[in-house]
Amino acid sequence: MSLVIHITGARPNFPKAAPVIDAVAALGGDRVQQRLVHTGQHYDERMSEVFFRQLGLPEPDVNLGVGSGTHASQTAAVMVGLEELFLAERPDAVVVYGDVNSTVAAALVAAKLQIPLAHVEAGLRSFDATMPEEVNRLVTDRLSDLLFATSADAVAHLGNEGTDPDRIHLVGNPMIDTLLAHLDAFDVEAARARHALEGRYAVATLHRPANVDAGADAEALVRTLHAAADQVPIVVPLHPRGRAALEGAGLLEHPGISLCEPLGYVEFLGLVRGADVVITDSGGVQEETTVLGVPCLTLRPNTERPVTITHGTNRLVTRESLAAEVEVALATDRSSHKVPPLWDGHAGPRIAEVLVEAYA
Repeated sequence: MSLVIHITGARPNFPKAAPVIDAVAALGGDRVQQRLVHTGQHYDERMSEVFFRQLGLPEPDVNLGVGSGTHASQTAAVMVGLEELFLAERPDAVVVYGDVNSTVAAALVAAKLQIPLAHVEAGLRSFDATMPEEVNRLVTDRLSDLLFATSADAVAHLGNEGTDPDRIHLVGNPMIDTLLAHLDAFDVEAARARHALEGRYAVATLHRPANVDAGADAEALVRTLHAAADQVPIVVPLHPRGRAALEGAGLLEHPGISLCEPLGYVEFLGLVRGADVVITDSGGVQEETTVLGVPCLTLRPNTERPVTITHGTNRLVTRESLAAEVEVALATDRSSHKVPPLWDGHAGPRIAEVLVEAYA
């Protein structure tokens, strides 16, 4: 029996991993043993453990408990823990997800120990080297033996970088598998009641360093959110990153803005599903709103997910243009949005088919 180890570490990884683990179990049967590792990069109950319960993920076989820290210290701590684990377990393959520090740490350890590596969500590119996630994507893809792409543009990026086409598999988006599987649980009325919402509302989720780290950036972000809140109430599930800066910059001084703690998967998407517009700098939210048909304004100069613009509801905006774009979004007809090819709820089985064939 072969051993496949899945590495998760942060909130965005969990809805990507769940359908893959389920599909490998269904297809691999008694030929593939799976182990799930949680590095503990996100360790708050609302940021990780609640996802395991809501998504039906098995309890992690290993939790490294690395916690927060600088990019170097966090990545190093994950590498040390995974090297010890891989040497003891000698897996036949390691599967990593997305672009967080845990992903690149696992990729480096697996490559140096010559353990085959598969990357789910390969080929995404923002072409912005100031983003730590972009560095993680580039390194992980370079080291991976199997590259599972969510969209045609990701396949093209990998081809342009000289990746062997036999290693690339266009499979769709496993995060969307999870969304579609739980769609009936996204209760808009429960979200309205929980947050005391009547009528139209917006959701904002912002955590990128360029938006919230520096005092001047936080102040500029607060000003533009206040201008948006002049048009529609905004609920802000506030990520731990940047909370002090945004509150210190006066985020709550506008009566149309209400804060809440980070939400579980089901609660968050229930809130998003009923929103008239979502303001974000998150990659995953761009994808989720695309499938839910909710207008999404991405407060970034670029996106590694351009398919959410060409085939979805997403638009890139600046702080200066946000208020005007909110007005446009509130007037948008939501009936004609498109969903990208293969975002159909069956990416997990496609990935499992390749993994089982390669490593069972």
